[in-house]
Amino acid sequence: MDLLEALRGTGAVREFAADPVPDDVVHRLLDTARFAPNGGNRQAWRVIVVRNPEVRKALRDLYLGGWYEYLAMSVAGLTPWAPVTDRGAEEEALSGALSLAQAGAAGPGGFAEHLDEVPVLLVVLADLRRLAAVDRDLDRYTLVGGASVYPFVWSLLLAARAEGLGGVITTMVVRHEDEVRELLRVPDSHAVAAVIALGRPVHQPTRLRRAAVEEFTTVDHFDGPRLEPGRAAGAPGAR
Repeated sequence: MDLLEALRGTGAVREFAADPVPDDVVHRLLDTARFAPNGGNRQAWRVIVVRNPEVRKALRDLYLGGWYEYLAMSVAGLTPWAPVTDRGAEEEALSGALSLAQAGAAGPGGFAEHLDEVPVLLVVLADLRRLAAVDRDLDRYTLVGGASVYPFVWSLLLAARAEGLGGVITTMVVRHEDEVRELLRVPDSHAVAAVIALGRPVHQPTRLRRAAVEEFTTVDHFDGPRLEPGRAAGAPGAR
């Protein structure tokens, strides 16, 4: 598959055929993903392949605990758990999570309710001893450490796309990280970064919708002019 085609056409897949994915394919995906860029080449990721049906169900239940809260905040027009948000509005929105959970339990369910049934479940961990989190001591939400782990996750999804598979990055279980650690016997030195669901997609999304470059890129300053195609390159600060 052409690289640019893969980069522009790899979407989130949450509906999978029942076909199993052989271990040699999973191994091959991980073997490719391990070449992802990462800070100091410390390769701070660790992967657990979850197979045990009971462990999968327990992971699903932990996922659902956050999923209905996510839905409740989304319905209220909020970005769930945004580091900068209206905490009062968030608290009010969360009161609707129970009714959403009841509706989910009464219906056929979707990806979240059937997480335990996906062909491949991978839990990606981050070794906190190996992350150069340069924003660790800032008085705000810390973000930078993920730069040494999430490129690995994205490389895994690109590798899956090249194999005709699909998948999605999920982080909902991080809401219950202590329980996940206990369930999977993860030491405190490791954080739960993501759960990756993989399989053969019922439908492979390729026509993705994203904001145009001009909507998120400016020159020199946050409020500077937009970077536009066709503009001649000039000296620093040129307009």
